[in-house]
Amino acid sequence: MSAGPHARHPVQIRHARPVRYVAAASLDEAVALLADPALAPARVVAGGTDLLLEIERGGRPGVATLIDISRAADAAVITVTDGVAHLGAMTTHADVVRHDALVRGALPLAQACWEVGSPQLRNRGTVAGNVVTASPANDTLSPLLALGASVTLRSARGSRTLAVADFVTGFRTTELAADELVAEVSVPLLGPSERGVFCKLGNRSAQAISVVHAAVVVDLGDDGVTVRRARIALGSVAPTVVIVAEAADALVGRPLDATTIGAAATAAAGAVEPIDDVRASAAYRKDVVAVVVARALRTIAAGREGERWPASAPVLSQRRPIPAPPRPGTLLAGADEIDATVDGRPVRAAGAAGATLLDWLRDAVGAKGAKEGCAEGECGACTVRLDGAAVMSCLVPAARADGAEIVTVEGLAAGGFLHPVQEAFVAASAVQCGFCTPGFLVAGAALLEECPAPTTEQIRQGFAGNLCRCTGYTAIEAAIATASGVRR
Repeated sequence: MSAGPHARHPVQIRHARPVRYVAAASLDEAVALLADPALAPARVVAGGTDLLLEIERGGRPGVATLIDISRAADAAVITVTDGVAHLGAMTTHADVVRHDALVRGALPLAQACWEVGSPQLRNRGTVAGNVVTASPANDTLSPLLALGASVTLRSARGSRTLAVADFVTGFRTTELAADELVAEVSVPLLGPSERGVFCKLGNRSAQAISVVHAAVVVDLGDDGVTVRRARIALGSVAPTVVIVAEAADALVGRPLDATTIGAAATAAAGAVEPIDDVRASAAYRKDVVAVVVARALRTIAAGREGERWPASAPVLSQRRPIPAPPRPGTLLAGADEIDATVDGRPVRAAGAAGATLLDWLRDAVGAKGAKEGCAEGECGACTVRLDGAAVMSCLVPAARADGAEIVTVEGLAAGGFLHPVQEAFVAASAVQCGFCTPGFLVAGAALLEECPAPTTEQIRQGFAGNLCRCTGYTAIEAAIATASGVRR
């Protein structure tokens, strides 16, 4: 980058994108593709919410081929056997949130998945992807460590299983070999005497990267009072998520009362040397560690760990089977065309390999409604529906659209009439500069399909992934309430 007044900031530099794309119909096929030297260097993409951004910003240089498992039929399966939940490689955060057995038996993980990003990101981001990214700020890592989870890795050479604590080796580094993929995440469920909770402190109430997050699992033994075992994991305080044995030692053999909780919180703060970054100072984090751990333990002691679990929380996604890839195993390059249904009309266009869905829609298809605001999945201006799920199109590989059904803001109106959400936005003057409006409209339409009569809280949960830089949320919420009445 050249110096001087016109030099670009590092986040403005667009790095080389993958030039090839191939969709796998199964994990076996994905493993075989990974072993093909003609595709190297290759990278498996599931949700892509971390990987695409890392590639765009130079964090994962040199990736030539994306091997997409998002439509692999055997990758999205969740099974529970003998007290262990087995999450397939494509288990999304939204899948965990709406899985009753996981909410009951792995509450800290479900709570962390609910805290991840926004509905659009939860519809694409996966638990396995969080583990592979290995960022200490990734919310799901602390509950996975506290619950004693493991990962199963597969390659053409065979399979191996590692505890998550051993799989993550450092800041964004893991034991994953170049020819391996994470096939499954296994999570032991809480036993009859175990209680667990996830706590997070962020700088805002939605889409916040953690300042500190903690997952606490406590076994209260036969008497329901004395701590038999404990496991406390802390995130965003070190290069990796850490297990704080000192805090657990302060709990074991003692009743979970105010004195014991205070001792454990103090031990947790004393055991870490937090990092300094743009979100918080090390000194602040050290103080907050004690606060977060104490809060989690008090919640468990009071039996209130599930009290704030959202009832009927919107996920902005229809429950329907994901269609198989129309050309499994077929390599796509930049000049190859793909077929999709966009806003109800068949479309065939090239340029999908190496592009994001947002760029392909705007540049190749001519659907200009979705906007690029942040290019990192935080503003929601690029929201579209992909096979029934609201997603951030700036973080979806464009070739994923092959054989898919996509709805943008331009497809909401039908039969010459505006969608009720569009009419309500006009009536409520819920538009200011208008840049964010397409994303709000698509998310709002998805919300009303899922919740025909949403509460104010559900409206806010549904719009957690959409930011209005003009701060016009009151009118937007009113518009959705009005549209709800019109639809009913």
